[in-house]
Amino acid sequence: MSTPFAAIRQHALRTLQSPWLHPLNDTDALNELLGSLNPRWSLTEVRAELSGRRAETPDTVSLEFRPNRLWNGFAAGQHVTITVDIDGVRHQRVYSLSSDPAQAERLTLTVKRQPGDRQRTSVSNWLHDGLRLGDVVTLSAAAGDFVLPGAARPALLLSAGSGITPMRALLHALRQRAAAGTFTDDVVLIHVCRDRADQIFADELAALVREWPALRLVAWHTASRGRPTVAKLLEAVPDYAARDTWLCGPATFMADVEAHWQAAGLAARLRLERFGLAPRVVEGAASAEIRCERSERLFTAGAGEALLPAAERAGLKPAYGCRIGICRTCLCRKRSGTVENLVTGEQSSEPDEWIRLCVSTPRSDLQLDL
Repeated sequence: MSTPFAAIRQHALRTLQSPWLHPLNDTDALNELLGSLNPRWSLTEVRAELSGRRAETPDTVSLEFRPNRLWNGFAAGQHVTITVDIDGVRHQRVYSLSSDPAQAERLTLTVKRQPGDRQRTSVSNWLHDGLRLGDVVTLSAAAGDFVLPGAARPALLLSAGSGITPMRALLHALRQRAAAGTFTDDVVLIHVCRDRADQIFADELAALVREWPALRLVAWHTASRGRPTVAKLLEAVPDYAARDTWLCGPATFMADVEAHWQAAGLAARLRLERFGLAPRVVEGAASAEIRCERSERLFTAGAGEALLPAAERAGLKPAYGCRIGICRTCLCRKRSGTVENLVTGEQSSEPDEWIRLCVSTPRSDLQLDL
């Protein structure tokens, strides 16, 4: 039997759903209405206006955004998912935040132009070429555990290429701790790039070294010195085993460093932020047939191949963001079959489970809700 309160609640819900209250009872419609008045206004979304841009290298630009009041800030080392519309199609991509987390009223993404396959790199290149001052993008809340610990210990930051972007935020935070007297140890930043012209934040880092004696910068330029081994890089910091270490860069660079730390029994002291999947051999893998329920399509995924690029090659267009298993944009329900996680190596045969297409490879024929 219904209680008086339940009856009142049901009546209230029916009233709120009345078309006479539209758009006041439709969040999406209300967001659209607010956006027409001011592009940054929203009830539910973090919307940010491009307020500045600065070239860092010939193919890298820092984009400064002014977010609305729904932005809750971030911890140094975290990332966001940016959503943009390109030619009428919504795209998402994950980027590390490179700005000072103490300046909550603005945030910076530093983006490197990506040559090659347009489908995989369209967001980065569009941010270079298509985004104008005053344009508004949508951002997720900041996420990620590539952050500083509560206890302060000597730090080693290892980066290559655009992997230096989260390091800039970490250096801001460490410098503030040093100024407050809560971080009294030293910091070593080792950065690998092609040459001085290709070195992101080069002038800024040189100035920071002059102002902050506890920071030491080691730049390795491959154009003049060749590609370094991990052991060669670590000659510059013989006490690396006693340091907390943060690592970010291309997948092969990170795989080499990670292997070195594991061999030395130091894996617990290493934090990683990936921009791409590390190369990995999937033992005993074979090609598999993938049957898609909604699209009624059939395609083949190669041995050890992630499902996302295999589906794209077949003409399907699953949603995706980071392509490395972070943002969960490419979640898809697997109806049947066995998959292996390309990051962890874990296999699963559970029916009707959610999988991330970008880091899942088939270990049997599959049926997907795709």
